[in-house]
Amino acid sequence: MGIKAVPEALRLARGLELDLVEVAPTANPPVCRIMDYGKFRYEEAQKAKESRRKSTNVSVKEVKFRPKIGRGDFDVKVRKVEQFINEGHKVKVTLQFRGREMAHPELGSKILDQVLGVVGDYVKVETQARLEGRNMSMVLSPDKKAIDARKATDVTTEAEDGTETIPAAAANGDGAETTADDVAEQAAP
Repeated sequence: MGIKAVPEALRLARGLELDLVEVAPTANPPVCRIMDYGKFRYEEAQKAKESRRKSTNVSVKEVKFRPKIGRGDFDVKVRKVEQFINEGHKVKVTLQFRGREMAHPELGSKILDQVLGVVGDYVKVETQARLEGRNMSMVLSPDKKAIDARKATDVTTEAEDGTETIPAAAANGDGAETTADDVAEQAAP
């Protein structure tokens, strides 16, 4: 509309039953816009609400290990680490030393290396393993590209095989994963 005097701009805005809103007060001359201010505030609130909804809240989960951990316990805790990573959380893997275990920090780094060996394909090491008092810890964060690539290959593999993976607990009760074809074979005499 060009440069207008304030009273003339107000008259134009009232004539259109809209508001005169100053958008750049520091400009020379100040920049104003004729708009419905209530509708503008509502749309801005909706945009802010949408952006809050889309943002993910990343938290840090902690999984604690011990130097003398058993194989079964190790596997359960590593599965928990994988679950947290797949949900998009960062994971702090902590190894607690007690008593004379402090004399052998290499055992702790060996266990942390084993954890990294199992989940290392789709995580980034954010903080390397370091000894802090009686604890050795490292922080892992999800590698989005690797996780997405793994999910894509899982979907294409299932589509090519024509099989559907179901929890074996429902099929044979041993906790291992079984395909629908395996269940059909077990049911046949």
